[in-house]
Amino acid sequence: MRNNILYAQSGGPTAVINASAYGVIAEAKKLGLGKVYAGINGIEGILNENIVEVTNLSEEQLNLLKNTPGTAFGSCRYHLPDAEKSPEVYQKIAETFSKYEIGCFFYNGGNDSMDTCSKIAHYFADNNIDCQVIGIPKTIDNDLDQTHHCPGYGSAAKFIATVMHEMALDTASYTKGKVTVVEIMGRDTGWLTAASIVASHNGAGPDLVYLPERSFDTEQFIEDVANIYKTKHRCLVAVAEGIKDKDGNYIATYGTMDNFNHVQMGGTAYRLAKILEHHNFKTRAVEINLPQRCGGHILSKTDRNEAIQSGRYAVKQWQKGKTCCMVAIKATSDNGKYKVSYTAVPIEKVANAVKYVPDQYILPNGQLDNKLLDYILPLMEGTVTQKYINGTPHYFKLDKIKY
Repeated sequence: MRNNILYAQSGGPTAVINASAYGVIAEAKKLGLGKVYAGINGIEGILNENIVEVTNLSEEQLNLLKNTPGTAFGSCRYHLPDAEKSPEVYQKIAETFSKYEIGCFFYNGGNDSMDTCSKIAHYFADNNIDCQVIGIPKTIDNDLDQTHHCPGYGSAAKFIATVMHEMALDTASYTKGKVTVVEIMGRDTGWLTAASIVASHNGAGPDLVYLPERSFDTEQFIEDVANIYKTKHRCLVAVAEGIKDKDGNYIATYGTMDNFNHVQMGGTAYRLAKILEHHNFKTRAVEINLPQRCGGHILSKTDRNEAIQSGRYAVKQWQKGKTCCMVAIKATSDNGKYKVSYTAVPIEKVANAVKYVPDQYILPNGQLDNKLLDYILPLMEGTVTQKYINGTPHYFKLDKIKY
């Protein structure tokens, strides 16, 4: 049996993906297993044999790693072709894994990354290659199926709720203000935008919230804003970047596609602000963009700890002989107290699937039911104490990555 393991990261970074890396490395060292390697820039780096050993990272380095945002080992958006069409790609992967005596490949990512896991796992099984494949979930979008929620979402939700609360206080500064339209990430789902209602729950937040789960009606939007403005003389709007009209057309896009044939989003807030200007509203468009996924200064401790446990659990599943699976989180309430457990689900049920905000959380007018708070609030709980240098958080950095 091969005793070495290979870990890699893929897709959009999160504030806690490195906590999962920490979990994998720490658990492997605790169990006294073989060497731990990291692929630089995901499967793309592995194909180029850009691999480093991380077994001997010091305790100080590991403690920095678990609180560091971004992808410490680099990421990629490489679309792995089917084995039938490009067998040489899989042969290269198998040869590299054999060279480094890799007994398990841990891939930390979202929907498309789980598709990569599935393809590699099936190729290994079909060709009797002695290597297991286990997916570790991450995504701020919270749209992975088969898991209650995704590591990364809780911290992003905490960031968004905080920023929306602060914006609400700012926009309330004058007796007569503007219509401020805030664009939040979410191409297909509105989980991130939905987190903005926590700000309203805490006393000041968006007046209107629009998710991709409901068709966007421009005329109704203008009427909604006008009704709020009549009363408050200002209006704060939270809108997902991926809202569409009744015909399925995005309200705004850059018009380009990524390697997975996903539309590149952007400009939704700006377009809506321009529409409102034509109806004589003074407006401001705000696109939160990258900060919502890299806010290491405002980590959810719950989110960070669950990311660590996801990594540890993945290693334990390898020891049990599991493969072609993804770590999933199960959440329960014990006398009102939030509790989680971990399980392994077949990766085919996750790959390329999308989990939308359920109808039970969306009111008939498209706004959000406060029942959603019971889902979101526990994921945001707790504060992580960072190490600071020169007034800013001190983060882990790998020599192989250019910053």
